[in-house]
Amino acid sequence: MLEQVVLGMLALRPFSGYDLGKWMQGPGQFIGYRAHLPQIYKVLAKLTDRGWVEYEVDRREGKPDAKVYQLTEAGRQALIDWAHTPYEPSPRPKDPDFTLRFLIAGQLDRELALSILRTELAYRLEQRRNPTRLEEITASIDPIPGIDPAWAARILALSHGRGRDAGSQHIAWLETTIAELETENPHGAP
Repeated sequence: MLEQVVLGMLALRPFSGYDLGKWMQGPGQFIGYRAHLPQIYKVLAKLTDRGWVEYEVDRREGKPDAKVYQLTEAGRQALIDWAHTPYEPSPRPKDPDFTLRFLIAGQLDRELALSILRTELAYRLEQRRNPTRLEEITASIDPIPGIDPAWAARILALSHGRGRDAGSQHIAWLETTIAELETENPHGAP
């Protein structure tokens, strides 16, 4: 997935490996995917070998020189090809694949962004149709000595509630975002 993140960021503008690392630790931290500089440099080398990115050396006086990477036409096509592969939601609502797919593939095309959102929404709504039978789980608790069954059942219920609330927030965000993008002028600012 790091390859797609790097290609997606280079689709926006040229970056040095160091600047990609700073982005991943700063604004990029909210996509739910972490990468460290050695991983980024390894991916950049692989993408360069494939001909998907190229670089120019930026000579910096008093500082180490930097390789500034940019997307090639082959890299652009690789990104577009990946973006058009079917998105399959994860059973885990907070899986970073959704955020990455929406951010990286969604930036390429309005309909692609909407398709990803609609697929995610349909999956989450289907999850809701098949609720967890919490009572069945808590009624069958037979813990090891030292664990109070009533306390364990309470913790399970609280954890389940937290997950259900997070799922509700995610569904609400999906619905709102779809509505915004469907009504927005596709060729101008919102």
